Amino acid sequence: MIDVILAAGYATRMYPLTENWPKPLLEVNGRTILDSLLADVDAIPDVTRHIVVTNHRFAGVFNEWLEKCNYSKPIEIIDDGSTDNSSRVGAVRDLLLAIRRVDSPDEDYLVLAADNLLNFSLSGFADYFRTCSTSVIMYYEEPSLNALRRTGVVVLNPEGRVLEMEEKPMEPKSILAVPPFYIYSHRDIHLILDCIENGCGFDAPGNLARHICGRSVVHAWKMPGKRTDIGDLETYRRICGTE
Repeated sequence: MIDVILAAGYATRMYPLTENWPKPLLEVNGRTILDSLLADVDAIPDVTRHIVVTNHRFAGVFNEWLEKCNYSKPIEIIDDGSTDNSSRVGAVRDLLLAIRRVDSPDEDYLVLAADNLLNFSLSGFADYFRTCSTSVIMYYEEPSLNALRRTGVVVLNPEGRVLEMEEKPMEPKSILAVPPFYIYSHRDIHLILDCIENGCGFDAPGNLARHICGRSVVHAWKMPGKRTDIGDLETYRRICGTE
């Protein structure tokens, strides 16, 4: 299994803090957000390597970070070529870039957004994937209608199979929200490789999950803890205790 971390955003809502520095490399409690994620994922036995996809503006910063890393699995930095927010490639296209770079039809992919902090291990997610033998996504219960309208929402059967997924629905059919953590089986890679040509949106990673859920068997694992989506300065200052 290859871990692909999507880190090519420009975090414009966190300017000026992120105007010249990538959000995943901001520190929280003495460790970068990215390192907090990698420390957990690197220990998952099924993961054999990490790929971090970033943009051209911050590729040099990530390469400097890489020189100081000491993880058990190799890490590769991929530059998607974009230089500012207006020219960004989009999360789905960034994943496609990584998959095409690997060029192996037998690989499974753990796909993660780089700007989230978790208080649980993703090892259980990988264990669930092994039991399902299908692509898997994650879900949690979200009572806020406004929050549901800003994320992916799924309908599940009693066995955890995804019956339907909508991205940012105005009238959600459940309270089960999907965070940006996915494991795509090698059996579904062909659906990913031609997803753009078949109408999949390319900006948010949830667009791909919705696309796959409509064309293949996908199961969902309930998130066992909490995550912090560091989307703005207020959230970052709060978790750093500086607010």
